[in-house]
Amino acid sequence: MKKIAYFIVFTLLFAGCTNLDETLYDKISGDDYPENDNQVANLTVEAYAKLQNLADDGGWWFLAQEISSDEMCCPTRDTDWDDGGKWRTVHQQSWGSSNDFEAVNNMWSCLWSGVTTCNQILDRFDQMEETESVLKKKAEMETFRSFFYYLLIDNFGDIPYLTSTVDAPEQPEKVKREVIYENLINTVTDNLTHLGTASTTKSMVTKYVGYAILAKLYLNAEVYTGSANWQMAEKYCDSLIESGAFTFGTDINAPFVTDNDANSEIIFSIPYDESTFQGFRFHMRSIHYQSKYTFNMTDEPWNGFATLEAFYDSYEDTDLRKQDWFLMGQQYYYNSTDLVYDALTGSPLIFTKNIPALYLDASYNRDIIRSSGARPRKYEIKAGAKENLSNDFVIFRITDFYLMRAEAKIRQGKNGDEEINMVRNRAGVNNISGATIEDLLAERGREMFSEGHRRQDLIRCGQWNKAWWEKPERTGTDIFPIPKWACDENPNLLTNL
Repeated sequence: MKKIAYFIVFTLLFAGCTNLDETLYDKISGDDYPENDNQVANLTVEAYAKLQNLADDGGWWFLAQEISSDEMCCPTRDTDWDDGGKWRTVHQQSWGSSNDFEAVNNMWSCLWSGVTTCNQILDRFDQMEETESVLKKKAEMETFRSFFYYLLIDNFGDIPYLTSTVDAPEQPEKVKREVIYENLINTVTDNLTHLGTASTTKSMVTKYVGYAILAKLYLNAEVYTGSANWQMAEKYCDSLIESGAFTFGTDINAPFVTDNDANSEIIFSIPYDESTFQGFRFHMRSIHYQSKYTFNMTDEPWNGFATLEAFYDSYEDTDLRKQDWFLMGQQYYYNSTDLVYDALTGSPLIFTKNIPALYLDASYNRDIIRSSGARPRKYEIKAGAKENLSNDFVIFRITDFYLMRAEAKIRQGKNGDEEINMVRNRAGVNNISGATIEDLLAERGREMFSEGHRRQDLIRCGQWNKAWWEKPERTGTDIFPIPKWACDENPNLLTNL
């Protein structure tokens, strides 16, 4: 009931907040609005709606982090999933000097939309009396804007940095990544005292989200600025962990079930709903057409994404994550021992871990084309799932920050075994001793799989440009190109490669 009620309010507010210059209440003039704390809060709703596209192809952020890494791929399966080669381009990082492909076009647009909306809202707040509620919401929006900027500098490097829409230049100059980094550190730090501390508020920016952003920035400081700051990364991981607001749970699946909105491990999430706030449909991209029988679905999935064999094999066979987060082997009807068969080939539907090639043309056996690759299913696919899931998509959860603290400690010559072994023990695998950065990266891969972290982790550990399956070693930058359409509109953006 709590989630249903939240979405009714969220949807109604979003429907009424599509234009910040509109009068939101018939009986309140534009000059008088807002007249109470709730109406001040309502002004921020449109900014949160900008998260909606992050997890799918409308915004491409999640897809780009996964497909460009050694975790996941989207093979072309005969005539399916070619799409002009866009999935191969990202997985093989083969864009070269090209800056006109869907991943960067949509991700750039999505993230800048978030920044601009936050700035519009902040401009409205600047026109209001500085009441306590206005100051708190300004802090919230400045921190939220910093979240979008954090994703922008992580993916695109040097970009413009704008903090208002008032008198903003039509063609802003780029600002160095390290300069924006310092601005983000200062902005979030300065706003911490005004941010709320309700740990049950998973879909809004709180002080804990501020801590999380700072921890991420400091952990990646060497990438962003050339100078590491592991001590401060550890400090803000400590701030989250020692707050006592979040729980390292005993169930590996709990943060990813359909009704996960109150999960005590989650710090910040996108509140997807199959009907009222759509946009999370990764299951449709990954599982087989006939997997609809396994999950008692009415919609037929699209049979695309799969896990790289080497990554799948990095889990021990006894690892609960390997058992629960992938579909492998013979598939069965929902709640039955009856075998599922491929409707085209007539063969039993059996997922195999080996994918012979990224481009599976018609020369390959049809069963291989259609069923090769372990299929990700980290997020629960409930019985009767629709095209869009109602699971909240996790942006930050406390386990991540235990592993980040372990990394920061190892980088400083300390021991990170305690945090790493917490994660391993929960997954049913044995302790390790004297963990190295290589061990940490591998464990982060296994635990944070399919959560949008792998690209960043590989870059920080100097691995993103190295070769893996169907992806040759490459030289050059570790960022995505700023899209052509943006550069055409603003020549000052050329070039970030």
